[in-house]
Amino acid sequence: MLDAAITSGMHERECVFEAFARRLPAGRRYGVVAGTGRLLELIREFRFGDAELSWLAENEVVRPKALDWLANYRFQGSISGYREGEAYFPNSPILVVDATFAEGVILETLILSVLNFDSSVAGAAARMVSAAAGRPLAEMGSRRTGERSAVAAARAAYIAGFAATSNLEAGRTWQIPTMGTAAHAFTMLHDSEEQAFAAQVDALGPGTTLLVDTFDVRRGVELAVKVAGPGLGAIRLDSGDLPPLVREVREQLDALGATNTKITVTNDLDEFSIAALSASPVDSYGVGTSVVTGSGSPAAGMVYKLVAHRNDAGDWVSVAKNSPEKATVGGRKRPVRLLGTGGKATAEVIHIVNATDAAGSPSGGRDLLVPLVTRGRIDERYLGPDGVQAARSHRALAMAELPHEAFRLSTGEPIIPTIFAR
Repeated sequence: MLDAAITSGMHERECVFEAFARRLPAGRRYGVVAGTGRLLELIREFRFGDAELSWLAENEVVRPKALDWLANYRFQGSISGYREGEAYFPNSPILVVDATFAEGVILETLILSVLNFDSSVAGAAARMVSAAAGRPLAEMGSRRTGERSAVAAARAAYIAGFAATSNLEAGRTWQIPTMGTAAHAFTMLHDSEEQAFAAQVDALGPGTTLLVDTFDVRRGVELAVKVAGPGLGAIRLDSGDLPPLVREVREQLDALGATNTKITVTNDLDEFSIAALSASPVDSYGVGTSVVTGSGSPAAGMVYKLVAHRNDAGDWVSVAKNSPEKATVGGRKRPVRLLGTGGKATAEVIHIVNATDAAGSPSGGRDLLVPLVTRGRIDERYLGPDGVQAARSHRALAMAELPHEAFRLSTGEPIIPTIFAR
């Protein structure tokens, strides 16, 4: 597209692109935007160096004019979008890119790969957080996704309300709290379970978490308290019929005097199994596969479309697809979250505006777009560990605006309607 547009002279046309989801993952009532800060950092570093240009030339992917253009590529356009951590709904214009056609179109795959994965993880994680009802969750899914995706997933889950991650790179890069427990291999390394517990307590102190279900849970709990004493920090359960097992273990710990020892559970949890444990004396959860795969929806379903461009006369022209089941709404947009009684969201109104009145102020709601990049300059507030903390805080505020019914796990329609207003 870039090569052909350069040849036709259309590559410098001013354009407006949008990233949005036509629908939410099946049965979900809201989505959570994640990946924005990570995306901005990637856009800042997005370059075509000698190695990339040589490969493109040798394989005749593009012609010399396009190679010259790519060699000098630096994004100089503007980007606005929903704040990271914001709730979104079908057709929410999550990211709006104002740039020349060439500058905007070259970012499509980067934008969608980040937003689709991170928002998928955040949407699933947010449902788990609401199901946990205040009990902390740890992200433990690095072994169930790609090595780079694992770091991104830890970041997205933390923004969505998880308390910690087992991924140390996410801790180093984004300053996310980290945690971990021993695996069954550590227990089986030793000549006995008691010896394994003693080695762990000797290294980490009695406040550590001991895995008690390698052999026999009841015997494991007994040995854990024997070795660490009643001040044992926690035990972990990773198998079995968890609701009754947790109750039995709680009773056993209390009988042994370990009344303050906490119980954490893992074992392929998702939002539904977490909800099923709501009446059990569980203190915390560790979630792996389900969170890093979006709990059945590994991509958020976002697309990136051209919605407006200037014509040869310099006038803005709205453009849209009419394809069956894939039609789009053309024109620059200004989304507003309407709030009703108690500050709860009642609708998402998307105002269709033109370039001259885009700065107007639709009344009766909260504006959702914020400037992220202005003429190539990135707003630093959304970057790095500080950006992650800001996104986490905003997610909490956005969730507080949603009606209570949004957090039901049963299949349902989006909790508020999306309305287009012209």
